[in-house]
Amino acid sequence: MATKQRNLLKARGGLVDRLFLEHPRSLDMSWAEHGGGAVKVGFQLIGAGVAALVHGAVPGLFGETASKTVIRIHDHIQTLNAKRSGDA
Repeated sequence: MATKQRNLLKARGGLVDRLFLEHPRSLDMSWAEHGGGAVKVGFQLIGAGVAALVHGAVPGLFGETASKTVIRIHDHIQTLNAKRSGDA
């Protein structure tokens, strides 16, 4: 019985690690740091999407907002990847 409980706890811990901790750790970040950054990027992308939708209806508005946002986010992620791999 005790062995089954240990195996269950070990499996749960492995699942928790895989779902919540493994990726942030690979980026040398805590779960909270990674989550905060991901939420920030998510809101920026939502804003870019809304700007693109408005631009589609009114071409004189937000002409470069979406593309500049995507480029800025891409550059930010590339910088993080370079730091992680030791290139920066």
